[in-house]
Amino acid sequence: MNYHILKKTELDGFVKKLAKTMKVCAPVAKGHNNFAFEEVTSAGEIALSYIPTILPPKKYFMPPREKMLDFDISEGKPKDTASFDSEKIALFGVHTCDLAGIQCLNMVFSEKPRDYNYILRKENVFIIGLECNGYCDTHASCALVGNHYPNGGYDLFFTDLGEKFIIHVGTQKGEELVEGMGLEKASPADLSALDKVREGKKKTFQNEIGVDPKSLPAIFAKGVDSKVWTDLGAKCVSCGNCTNVCPTCYCFDMADTINLDLKTGSRNRTWDSCQFETFATVAGGENFREERGARQRHRFYRKFKYPLDKFYRAFCTGCGRCTRTCMAKINLKDTLRALAAESK
Repeated sequence: MNYHILKKTELDGFVKKLAKTMKVCAPVAKGHNNFAFEEVTSAGEIALSYIPTILPPKKYFMPPREKMLDFDISEGKPKDTASFDSEKIALFGVHTCDLAGIQCLNMVFSEKPRDYNYILRKENVFIIGLECNGYCDTHASCALVGNHYPNGGYDLFFTDLGEKFIIHVGTQKGEELVEGMGLEKASPADLSALDKVREGKKKTFQNEIGVDPKSLPAIFAKGVDSKVWTDLGAKCVSCGNCTNVCPTCYCFDMADTINLDLKTGSRNRTWDSCQFETFATVAGGENFREERGARQRHRFYRKFKYPLDKFYRAFCTGCGRCTRTCMAKINLKDTLRALAAESK
């Protein structure tokens, strides 16, 4: 696919043109060092330099609360009607860690039984990535998992070259958009400038825990009974913050809500968390992950062991959200270092 150029002075016009055809959502400042994806209508509202948003953009693919169907049991045989609504959205400014998170969810929800709500909603989302030329903060571990460089998953991808952005076109939809807007093609000098940015990132982004990423599966294979999980269990307050802000956590609960007429109602799904005590409780009251340490271990294995065995990639994207939001100050990088040290 091609590369195009957009001057920074033309960004506002780009956003406004985009907003005429679809809803545009981008990172917006929400107080001191907090950001959230929200609808915007101009470039002035967008935070081009930001740490990962409070919630990842997965909220546009799988809403925190979603009605699945309406039902009616008033006439003997139950009737139900599927409920689904989705609008065309352009997500602007998605960092590479969140692009990786969306790719992980795409794999999960495309498996049988496929989640058609997710798949149909995904088709209505136009993704515009934004490269991080430097670290967002000390909590990030994107270099560890290889998500500090773009690796697909976008329609367009913006890289800051100073006075302008160079735009990589990733899909046919992206090509049609830039051509429709008449954006000029990138010159050899622009491509050379992009190479310099990427070369500079090799020095900026380093392995954040000092452990070979290829050794992580072996470390986790040895660490099932590690004291690390006992220590985390003593700290954890089971608030579920870490999973709710994670770009690749996708567990949900399903429940029926009955209306006052006791004949009609709706079935809804809401985000759930493996860190809640009730999550692993089954019929008869048996809980096979009753201890908080066991639940923390499950969370880490769901990022660094199980998905590697199944999908051949880690489901930690290195965004650092779990560490930033943890009420007990559990630090992902410290946990990995402790596991690595113990395995030696």
